Amino acid sequence: MKVMLLNGSSRSNGCTGAALAEVARALQEEGIDTEIIFIGNQPLADCIACGSCRKTGKCVFDDIVNEIVEKAKECDGFVFGSPVYYAHPSARLQAVLDRAFYSGGRYFAHKPGAAVLSARRAGTTASFDVINKYFTINSMPVVSSTYWNHVYGSQPEQVREDKEGLKTMYNIGKNMAWLLKCIALGKENGIPVPANEKEFTNFIR
Repeated sequence: MKVMLLNGSSRSNGCTGAALAEVARALQEEGIDTEIIFIGNQPLADCIACGSCRKTGKCVFDDIVNEIVEKAKECDGFVFGSPVYYAHPSARLQAVLDRAFYSGGRYFAHKPGAAVLSARRAGTTASFDVINKYFTINSMPVVSSTYWNHVYGSQPEQVREDKEGLKTMYNIGKNMAWLLKCIALGKENGIPVPANEKEFTNFIR
């Protein structure tokens, strides 16, 4: 089993990276492979609603998003991490997730996901809600912890002093490992993922 952890910060080894490393440590203790992917600090295109991905299965912008979707095929769970900017996740991470879920949502569906936020002081719960919506719209079990999934600090050293925050990160990893093992056991015993039905309605009179 393998979990992909996306670092949506502009710094690969910043506060968000410190939080994700603690989640990964707990997963690894449970025998789960992990890969932390830094999405970079260069500008990334947002989704332009061109519809090309519905025909080709790939985003029209051939960058890290297509790499992430390709890797998602072989992953069993996901952790999306971001710093807080104006009570919101980074625009960079949101652009990646918008395009990845539009072009390759089927590779994320029914796989557990967790959101991780870092902030100097506030805005984490609003940002937490934004990321969780990617999970809930795509039939993904949401992995919880023992508090809201965030750490505090403006520098990685401060995050490492946030003992409660780090324990929250650690417990995310433990809870995700437990859920992944339960899902695997279910598959072994003939319990498939549900075949969800969809109905699209436009609210136009």
